[in-house]
Amino acid sequence: MRLATWNVNSLRVRLGQVRQWCRERRPDLLALQETKLEDAAFPAEDLREDGCRSLYAGQKTYNGVAILDRLAITPTDVVTALPGLDDPQRRLLAATYGDLRLVNVYVPNGAAVGSDKFAYKLDWLARLRDFLAGELQRHERLAVVGDFNIAPEDRDVHDPDLWAGSVLVSPPERNAFRELLDLGLHDAFRLFDQPEASYSWWDYRAGAFRRNLGLRIDHILISEALRQRCTACYIDREPRTWQRPSDHAPVVAEFAD
Repeated sequence: MRLATWNVNSLRVRLGQVRQWCRERRPDLLALQETKLEDAAFPAEDLREDGCRSLYAGQKTYNGVAILDRLAITPTDVVTALPGLDDPQRRLLAATYGDLRLVNVYVPNGAAVGSDKFAYKLDWLARLRDFLAGELQRHERLAVVGDFNIAPEDRDVHDPDLWAGSVLVSPPERNAFRELLDLGLHDAFRLFDQPEASYSWWDYRAGAFRRNLGLRIDHILISEALRQRCTACYIDREPRTWQRPSDHAPVVAEFAD
C-alpha cells in the first residue's frame, strides 16, 4: 500500500498536477490539504477519470481537505470536523478503509507566536490530541497525515538559528507535536535513514526551493501496527519543480501487505 499526503495550495490551480502525479505514482490513498474549494466545486468527476474516488470537506477560498483512493473498499465512519469544536474551518477529514483508519489534517499556521491565531492553533492541536487518543483505542492501524505546520526538530529547518522561536518551530508547537507522538504514534519519515536537509515546504520567494531553504512540516504519523509494516517513507520533490507548483511536495509512505 502506498499512502501519500500533499498540500496542493489550491486544487483548482493544481488539478492537472494532482492528476498527473496520481497517474505516475499511483498512490492507493492520497490526502490533500488546502484544496480551497467548496464541496459543490470539487472536481470529483475529473479525478474519477483517473480511477480515484474522492471524499472532501471544503470551504470557499481557504483551507479544505480531501482523500483520494483507488481501493475497492468503500470508506466508512467519515468525520469532517473535530468532534465538539464549533468551527467553520475545514481542517480535518477522517475515514476508515477496511481495517485502516486515516485522519487527514491541515493544522492552523498560527501566524505569529503570541497572536490569537497562535492560541487557536495550540487549542486545535490539543483537541486533535484528544480525538486521536480515542481513535487509537478504536483502531489498531491508524495513520494521521497532512500539513502540520510544525517542524519537529532543528534538523527539519534549513536555518535553525534564523527560525528560533518563530511560528512553526516554537517550543509550544514542538511540544504539541511530541504529545501526538506520545500517544503511541511514529513519525514514518524518521523510521528510515534520510538525506540531510530534507524538507517538504519551500517559500516561493528568494529562490528558496533552488537553494533548498525549506522546512519539513508535512508528516505521516503511524500507529505501532503500521510501523511494523512500513517499508519506506520519502519526500517526492519532483512536483515542486513543475510549472506553477504548490509550495509543498508530497510525502509518501509505503507498507507491506
